[in-house]
Amino acid sequence: MSRIIELAKQFGRCRYRRITALLRREGWRVNTKRIERIWRQEGLKVPKEQPKRGRLWLGDGSSIRRRAEHRNHVWSYDFVSDRTHDGRPLQMWTMVGEYTRECLAIDVERRFDSENVLEGLTDLFTTRGAPTCIRSDNGSEFTATAVQTSTGA
Repeated sequence: MSRIIELAKQFGRCRYRRITALLRREGWRVNTKRIERIWRQEGLKVPKEQPKRGRLWLGDGSSIRRRAEHRNHVWSYDFVSDRTHDGRPLQMWTMVGEYTRECLAIDVERRFDSENVLEGLTDLFTTRGAPTCIRSDNGSEFTATAVQTSTGA
C-alpha cells in the first residue's frame, strides 16, 4: 500500500490503472481491481487541471493588451443589465480604473446608445483627464463610429 501512495505522489496526474502498470514494471504481481480498491480506500484522487490563462496579445502580434501600470493608465467600461420590479429593462454603464480598481462612473438609463457613451466619456475626461488606454468589448454602443473617432481607437 505504501508503494501505491508513493507512486501516486510522484506521478500526480496518474490514475490507478497507470499506477498498476508502474507496479507491474517494478516486478509486483498485482491485480487492477485490487489497486483500484486500495486507491479508493486511501482516498487518492487526481487533482483537477487548472484552466490555462489567456494570453495578453493576439497570435499575430498585432494588438497588445496593456496592463495598468499607474493611475489613469488603463480604463475599461462595459454595460450591466437588470430589470425593475415591473419587468422594464435597466442598463448601467460602468467605467473602472484598472490600476486602482476604482469605479470611476456609473450611469443608469433605460436604454443606451453611442451618444450616451460619449457624454459619459466627456464628463470623465473633463473631471479626471484622459487615460492612456481605454478598453471595452465589441458591443454596438462601443463600436459606433462616433465613439471610435472620439476616443482615438
